[in-house]
Amino acid sequence: MGRNTVQRRIILAELQKMNTHPTIEEVWTEVQKEHPAISRTTVYRNLRHLAEGGFIRQVVLPGGLERYDRSTMPHHHFKCNKCENIVDVDIEYHGDIDQAIQEKYGLMVDRHDIVFTGICLSCQKNKKK
Repeated sequence: MGRNTVQRRIILAELQKMNTHPTIEEVWTEVQKEHPAISRTTVYRNLRHLAEGGFIRQVVLPGGLERYDRSTMPHHHFKCNKCENIVDVDIEYHGDIDQAIQEKYGLMVDRHDIVFTGICLSCQKNKKK
């Protein structure tokens, strides 16, 4: 087993423990706790490889840092405009939207990301206090 494979497994294991949609920096911080020899660049490179391989999902957010999701199942996200927390949105996934875009515009869609934005329940409660 090569060094890259061992590092990739460590990085994937740390991401799997996280219940958030972490940035590269956040994953690196967790990896550093037990594996300080793994560099930020290594985490960055391996997260990209894991996403390309379909082991994790890269979440693309408008105007934000790229984040990673341990769930590879197609789903949508919600990003709070106040605390910037990101949560999975458990509603019906409309995978047929890719086909509709191809039929209407002739574009070949590989995947799509739908991100809802607004104010989360926690921030709404804090505003009322």
